[in-house]
Amino acid sequence: MTTEAVSSISPDTVRELLADSRIFPGRLADLTDDAELALDSLGLLWLLHEVEQRYGLVVEPTDEEVAGLTSVRRITDYLRAAGGGHGR
Repeated sequence: MTTEAVSSISPDTVRELLADSRIFPGRLADLTDDAELALDSLGLLWLLHEVEQRYGLVVEPTDEEVAGLTSVRRITDYLRAAGGGHGR
């Protein structure tokens, strides 16, 4: 994983990762960056697996960090910070 790869993670990237209707029913692709989002444990595991597969970024968020992953922007910022990339 490179910092460049992690810094390429954007809100659009996160929306794309969340757009799988088998895992996340509804129209997540239409979410704004700051719209409230509730991920269940299966959804979170799938999202983190996809991030690892695509970007080589392995993250193990704490319970407190998981509680803060409530919007596309917050997920994006968390992933960038975890990978050493820059926020927004």
